[in-house]
Amino acid sequence: QVQLVESGGGLVQAGGSLRLSCAASGSIFSINLMAWYRQAPGKQRELVTRISSGGSTEYAESVKGRFTISRDNAKNTVYLQMDSLKPEDTALYYCNLVQGEGGKSYDYWGQGTQVTVSS
Repeated sequence: QVQLVESGGGLVQAGGSLRLSCAASGSIFSINLMAWYRQAPGKQRELVTRISSGGSTEYAESVKGRFTISRDNAKNTVYLQMDSLKPEDTALYYCNLVQGEGGKSYDYWGQGTQVTVSS
């Protein structure tokens, strides 16, 4: 079992910044993928960005150039630096970890942290 604990959400003005953290604990393997998803009211969950244990990253076009994902493998922690925030970034942000266990893929989720951007 893996547990994900998120922190750093809050209320900011448009143009401001926030830094989210997600600390993973439990049976974590050295090779895995960690990601941030978000879900706004009335909308489907979407992938924001993800990073491999080797440091390869992907970003949604809507956040490219504004958000930066990073990870500290020694601490099993992933970060999301969010700059130039817009009201449309308002959502519940979820941390995600995917890894192989016994030949099968397992998907773990945090409980979410709220990010609200005011105009």
